[in-house]
Amino acid sequence: MKHLNKVFILTMGCSKNDVDSETMAYKLKNDDYTIINNPSEADYIIINTCSFINAAKEESIDAIFDMINQKKAGAKIIVSGCLAQRYSKELKEEIPEIDIIVGTGMFQNIASIIKEYEDNNKDDVYVDNINADIEYIEKDAADITEYVKIAEGCNNLCTYCIIPKLRGRLRSRPIDDIVNEINHLYKLGTKEVILIAQNTTDYGTDIYSRPSLDMLLKAILDRTKMPWIRIMYLYPDNITDELIGTFNSSDRILKYMDIPLQHASDHVLKMMNRHINKEETHALISKLRTKIDDLVLRTTFIVGFPGESEEDFKELLNFIKEEKFDKLGVFEYSDEEGTRSYSFNEKLDEDTKRRRREEIMDAQMDISRASLEKRVGTVMKCLIEDGADGEYTARSFMDAPDVDGLVYISTDKDLELGSFFDIKITEALEYDLRGEIYEPSK
Repeated sequence: MKHLNKVFILTMGCSKNDVDSETMAYKLKNDDYTIINNPSEADYIIINTCSFINAAKEESIDAIFDMINQKKAGAKIIVSGCLAQRYSKELKEEIPEIDIIVGTGMFQNIASIIKEYEDNNKDDVYVDNINADIEYIEKDAADITEYVKIAEGCNNLCTYCIIPKLRGRLRSRPIDDIVNEINHLYKLGTKEVILIAQNTTDYGTDIYSRPSLDMLLKAILDRTKMPWIRIMYLYPDNITDELIGTFNSSDRILKYMDIPLQHASDHVLKMMNRHINKEETHALISKLRTKIDDLVLRTTFIVGFPGESEEDFKELLNFIKEEKFDKLGVFEYSDEEGTRSYSFNEKLDEDTKRRRREEIMDAQMDISRASLEKRVGTVMKCLIEDGADGEYTARSFMDAPDVDGLVYISTDKDLELGSFFDIKITEALEYDLRGEIYEPSK
């Protein structure tokens, strides 16, 4: 008997969750479920949650209650993802409207889990097997930009991070598997792939016995025609000379590195169990900027870590002012049960954490503006993402979707979405740019 059930999927959190939701949608469609865009018409509502920090947990819980309020009579609520993995017992006890809980290692079995529920021969909590392999799914449609998960899990054990307990140990996908996925996306019209993992520079250490991101990138260059290849979440530990050389080997690899550094004070870095100190970080940044022309650096930091003194914070602030990162994000420390730092003393109050975050963002605003102003008058290759009737938005190599800026274009031409154009930058805004189609004859 064919399933006629309609499913709505709401995704919270990061791009890695987006990939997981796409996998669930693919599995369900292959089992004759219909994915719809209106939760009030769905028979099953899946909320794919995040619980990386307190704010993400609160947002996910709010989303669960919102979906409960929107669901039609008889519809079932499924909670999946990190919140489900971490708090399955509490969710079942405190929100009885939840019908099924699916953790991070079981979401790929979503179709069979729903079948068990329908047959009333079920266990409604599925949180085993967090070290499950990543499955490659062959989409039937793709966007201009697509995320490709190259690994899952993490072996780093930073003291503030709950991810290894929610996502398991590092599991890398084989190179052939990733190449096949990228070739398939290219056939569907994708122009940019963004390689993601909890830590992309650890890619391959489990299956190739060494950090192998350089090997993967070479295979993508050799065996695919994907025009733009962007890499996120490059932890500093394994940025090898081989990887730097590969970045330099082709313009198809965007000269953009997202390197989560988290702090600059050696005292705080040690407490975080980070494997690089301030001097080594300075040296790495200098090396990258020397070896890779026109490199754009993005990073993230945490302020308010337990025991972070005012001196530690000033050291971080001065480091940021000295290094002048092109893109920068700041998180206030979130005290997470199950992490080692949860038991640390010298917790900071919320006002101090907020003040420190605001000080960094104020300093970064000036740095960002100066970085963007240097682009005025230059010509940049841009990917047209949206727009019509003479007004378009695009992204250059400098900008990852959702976290960075845009290039706004006014033109009397009709621009095809997903096409590349050379854009002459005419104005720098706070975090974005304006430009026009570059016409050398003018």
